[in-house]
Amino acid sequence: MANIIDAIIQLVTNTKFELRVYSESHNRANNMGEALEEYIKDIFAGTVNEKDENIRNEKLSEVFSYLGNQNNPPDSMLRGGDAIEVKKVESNDASLALNSSYPKAKLFADSPMIKNACRTCENWTVKDMIYAVGVVDKNNLKSLALVYGDDYCADRLVYEEIKNVIKTGVESINGVEFSETKELGRVNRVDPLGITYLRVRGMWGIENPFNVFNYIYKRDYSKKFNFMSIINNDKYYSFDNYDDLEKISRIISDFKITNVKIKNPNNPAQLKEAKLITYTV
Repeated sequence: MANIIDAIIQLVTNTKFELRVYSESHNRANNMGEALEEYIKDIFAGTVNEKDENIRNEKLSEVFSYLGNQNNPPDSMLRGGDAIEVKKVESNDASLALNSSYPKAKLFADSPMIKNACRTCENWTVKDMIYAVGVVDKNNLKSLALVYGDDYCADRLVYEEIKNVIKTGVESINGVEFSETKELGRVNRVDPLGITYLRVRGMWGIENPFNVFNYIYKRDYSKKFNFMSIINNDKYYSFDNYDDLEKISRIISDFKITNVKIKNPNNPAQLKEAKLITYTV
């Protein structure tokens, strides 16, 4: 079963910077966002250098139970493992646009925001969520962060509470005809002919993880590439291959694993033991 440790090992041993060249060589991505998504798939599947598309597809099918679309989270799910959401930004400190989907500490099978194909691709009820955030400049991957949702986002009740408060407030407006919707509201028959409707949608966003965790990590802009991953200790030691990662850290001088304490997203007064994993080129 593939995991984030496998992905990090692949990244430090097969680092790719030029996403456009990378994507065109596989003839499967038309823009940098898609190219980043393909690269993330490959570091988890171990297919970074695979030239045969048929072999790559077979490996992706073995590693992933679900490969999604851009409109509904997640972008992919590891078979028997974590869910992955990929986000591309073009400036170092840009926030992430999540659109109608609030941040996810974990992914739940009962979420109305996911596709049925995702819900039924394997037998699951909840998965940990990995956010893969890449800073892309033209065709170059400048920085990449892999962080877990429960180290980065609050529990879903925090977001659902504010969403429900707003939804209830909107629907309590007198003299407006509403209909059932998964969004914040839908107003029907706005005009005299009754043919116009108004959709009220939430547009969620969250700060870039490089900014969120700047109290423990800062990028070295003199380097061509910066990588950061944060994994809380409970998750880190649940993997059976973390020893392999630590062996590599003793060989590659610019690859480091550091013990840190991170803020609990639900209560910043509480600190969590975690591993800060960094790599620069």
